[in-house]
Amino acid sequence: MRHFVRLTVLIFAAACAPRGQAPQPVAPAQGMTGGGTPALSREQTADQQVAHALNRLAFGPRPGDEARVRAMGVDRWIDEQLHPERIDDARTEEFLRSSYHMIGEPPAELEQRYPPPGQIVAARGRGNAGAARDGLSAVDSARLKESAAALRQLTAEVQSSRVARAVLSDRQLQEVVTDFWLNHFTVYDAKGPRERYLLAEYADRVIRPNALGKFRTLLGAVAKSDAMLFYLDNWESRADSTRPHLMPPAGRGGRGGRGGLNENYGRELLELHTLGVDGGYTQADVIDAARALTGWTFKGAQQGGGFQFVAAWHDAGEKHILGHTLEAGRGLQDGEDLLDIVAQHPSTAKFIAFKLARRFVSDAPPAALVSRAAAVFTSTHGDIREVVRTIVTSPEFFARAAYRSKVKSPFEVVVSTVRALGGQGDATPRTAAAVAQLGQPIFGHQAPNGWPETGDEWMNTGAILNRINFGMLVASGRLPGVSPMGIPGSDSLPRAPVDQQVDGVVRAILGGDASPETRAVLLSGENPLAKRPAADAGAAGTQGARGQGQLPQPRGFPLIVGLALGSPEFQRR
Repeated sequence: MRHFVRLTVLIFAAACAPRGQAPQPVAPAQGMTGGGTPALSREQTADQQVAHALNRLAFGPRPGDEARVRAMGVDRWIDEQLHPERIDDARTEEFLRSSYHMIGEPPAELEQRYPPPGQIVAARGRGNAGAARDGLSAVDSARLKESAAALRQLTAEVQSSRVARAVLSDRQLQEVVTDFWLNHFTVYDAKGPRERYLLAEYADRVIRPNALGKFRTLLGAVAKSDAMLFYLDNWESRADSTRPHLMPPAGRGGRGGRGGLNENYGRELLELHTLGVDGGYTQADVIDAARALTGWTFKGAQQGGGFQFVAAWHDAGEKHILGHTLEAGRGLQDGEDLLDIVAQHPSTAKFIAFKLARRFVSDAPPAALVSRAAAVFTSTHGDIREVVRTIVTSPEFFARAAYRSKVKSPFEVVVSTVRALGGQGDATPRTAAAVAQLGQPIFGHQAPNGWPETGDEWMNTGAILNRINFGMLVASGRLPGVSPMGIPGSDSLPRAPVDQQVDGVVRAILGGDASPETRAVLLSGENPLAKRPAADAGAAGTQGARGQGQLPQPRGFPLIVGLALGSPEFQRR
């Protein structure tokens, strides 16, 4: 077992290294990029370009996708994906409508119908001075259980629907970019019970519709979203008592329970959402950004939720942010001007361009590409679609060194597995739970910096073992709606000689390209984990190694599929 793990680690490392012989450069068949400019020669072969595009701009190919993209041309497919509004996605929308019954409801209605358990207990205490001594009534206890169950169901639907949409949607680039922005503007489901009511709306009405639009529009939607206002505490941020107010405060109590300035969102707006940690801001900028956003809150559930500006909470003093002066005596416009300033700042253009290039090209994107993408961000006033187009049609994107250079996140591993095997959407919590078991619970990152975007953060011996285990689980039919017999040729391959079975699996799952080491493991037909000593059962030491019970032991053709899913080639994109 230890030998196999060492071998696998070495294969993962080798997958990053430049290949010994560069393929002949191949120009796109159309001779034009999606933007209508002459395409430069590309180092990747034609087949590699197809596989690369589907693994970077989609969550991996479904059966038949590679042939379809090859027929229409990579550049035409990229241009189509850059315009999701032109792609019919009715099948996905119908699955979501028929499978989930809570995520489409307004958050305020859900919160009124199923109040947070703590709110029920608190209301009981206010209504009956002896409640703490006498305990909850039978009615209150039943309501408490109902609300707790509803919150669990809502959370499960939010997580499951996000995976299902990524699996099923034909608007794959929109889903990939939505995943990027949900991580960039991350929120945490366990911040408090209220956050859980807000997650579906945040993903479906704040992030996704703006994922390929103008950055300033997206930034404003996030800033006014209940989910972000609650997560980073701006919903209760108010002018300090020593500061001038637009009007006399109605009292320092009220909703939120505390007065005073909260810097959390102002700081993360500058550090994580726009300029970046080295973007040139100071602590004074953070304080005045937070002051500009005082009074930005949301209505309570009884009032229907949604953004609200409370003038009595706003700091009406003069503010100085990044060399700009916001005059005294204004209100909501302070925050709007702040968002304008940071959205147009050169550091924001560079920071967003860098992060998008890191997501799509490499963990250390070329400086020249970042500079070109930042220039497009500036010249188009933050047009995300055009910045992404610049990156994904670039020579750097189609460079030989970029091919399979990115390690998949757990979310990408699970979704690409289901897609590779032709699986359907799973309305149960089980597929989303698999993402969590691999170390990336959906909406489960507590800190505002989001999940790692570089491979070194995801790869270690334990993680590799967990990913191989996951391949075995899928090959054993343990994931709903997914079968190892879902790949093309599976009706006849199991009866073919082993070497032909391996060739078929490599062709269907690995794009026809596997290292000699990986091919040797597939040909052996042996699951190396099956020989793991009992004392080594917990060696992985990570979340994915727990709670799975006895490791399943597929045999024959399913075992080859499972091993291919755990291979370095499949774990990279």
